[in-house]
Amino acid sequence: MTLLEQSRALFPAMIEMRRHIHRHPELSFQEFETCSYICEQLKALQIPYSVVATTGVVAHIGSGDKCVALRADIDALPIEEETGLEYASKHPGVMHACGHDTHTTMLLAAAQLLKARESELKGTVKLLFQPGEEKTPGGASMMIAEGALANPTPSVIFGQHINPDAPCGELSFVAGPMMASADELYWTIKGSGAHAAQPHKGRDPILCATGLVQHLQSLVTKRRNPLDPGVLTITSIHGGSATNIIPDVVEMKGTLRAFSEQWRFEAWEYLEEQTREYCRLHGCEGVITILKGYPPLVNDADAVAFARDIATSVVGDENVSTFEPKMWAEDFAFYSQHMRSCFWMLGGRPPAVTSMPGLHNPRFAPDEEAMITGAAMLASVALRELGA
Repeated sequence: MTLLEQSRALFPAMIEMRRHIHRHPELSFQEFETCSYICEQLKALQIPYSVVATTGVVAHIGSGDKCVALRADIDALPIEEETGLEYASKHPGVMHACGHDTHTTMLLAAAQLLKARESELKGTVKLLFQPGEEKTPGGASMMIAEGALANPTPSVIFGQHINPDAPCGELSFVAGPMMASADELYWTIKGSGAHAAQPHKGRDPILCATGLVQHLQSLVTKRRNPLDPGVLTITSIHGGSATNIIPDVVEMKGTLRAFSEQWRFEAWEYLEEQTREYCRLHGCEGVITILKGYPPLVNDADAVAFARDIATSVVGDENVSTFEPKMWAEDFAFYSQHMRSCFWMLGGRPPAVTSMPGLHNPRFAPDEEAMITGAAMLASVALRELGA
């Protein structure tokens, strides 16, 4: 039997695992039940494992210094589920709305496929079940800091993400930049409150904030090479509580996204300087706090060519496509800074529909059959990389 056929035989078990995880979602860095469940599954397969970064799990199949890593994220989102599924979340306000329940299930299924062929492995497969992908600083950075990539150290890492925009089972790849860096931005603008009918007696932080929003767009339009994608978006402004009072303080939030690390670093300096100086023009004090998040996710060209070739053999050339890079963010990027990496997208849109609720939507419900392809792909790249 091929790995795809073997994966299909595991589909009933995958459904059971996925629905269990989906019913019991846990937020970033709080995945204690999920961690225990993963450990139970690995123990049943007689796969040695260890717990790192509090709720992360590292497991190994095979032995030897030559090593390939496979990664899945395990956390859920603070979203109230609206799918109406019989296996919907039992935890109010928490939902697997990004497909991490399927990611975890596919890696567990791939582990079973690989364990059955352990004698064929000419090296070690390192399985990374990672917490906290949805929250800065990102579980990947924490697992790396705690030695998850050591003993042995992988030369390449593979991962995948369910994609509601593509038909079930389609595999999409892109070499080079795939997803952007993501930094959280927080502004505090302090003015001087006054009666709205006497604005000259105060310093209006609302006027200052609205001008600052427009002014900072020059970072993207005039301070960035047009050939380097970048986004600055202000997503929240709060200040004041009455129609006749100028407030003392306005607070804003936003995000900075970039494919270029150099421009990203320059943008941090620009935002700090321009916030300070522009607010001073209005007689206000402006401070920005930058919560530095994930770096850009950059796929290695050789690793992508390798995985894409395998995908063609697994699902056929007609089910393999090129992924258009997005300004999304993914902490798999931290791994890509340490070794060759390939992160691909796995179509999850049911055959009967032309569109479906997207990622982070309370009605997100991917086709579970996509897991057959995803599990087979993870096992296939590991086996091929280790010369089996």
